[in-house]
Amino acid sequence: MDLTKIVSIAGRPGLFVIKSQAIGRIIVESVLDGKCSPAFPRDRMSSLEEISIFSVDEDKPLKEVFMSIHDKMGDQVDFDYKKASNDVLRAKFLEVMPDYDQDAVYPSDMKKVFAWYQMLVDKNLLDFTPEAEAAAEAPAEAAEAPAEPEEKPAE
Repeated sequence: MDLTKIVSIAGRPGLFVIKSQAIGRIIVESVLDGKCSPAFPRDRMSSLEEISIFSVDEDKPLKEVFMSIHDKMGDQVDFDYKKASNDVLRAKFLEVMPDYDQDAVYPSDMKKVFAWYQMLVDKNLLDFTPEAEAAAEAPAEAAEAPAEPEEKPAE
């Protein structure tokens, strides 16, 4: 699962996929409505690959939290995170990340994680294939390609 091209931009709703880069700007596509727009260096952008959730031991990358949500709930978040009370959000987040830092992770953060997860799953932007399997499949596919016939030397 590669989250490097998916960004959150402060002050803009939803998530964005980086489409191209130009001098002084990046073209992003909204995951919500598919519209493209420029993002500039002054915009505070965070790649989802760089975001992590505070835990008791060491911070957990968002990628791992998404995998845990997928393992526990599948492709659909099993509750209405938009209308859920703070207690329900905490209980559900505790299911997917039992070691989260309860003093540093706020209900608004939990709601955002569940919303992002559902948004990305709905748009087929998350791949839950284990990375070890994906890496093993790539060489196997290359090995299955037919070999080019050898050329005979001219006599």
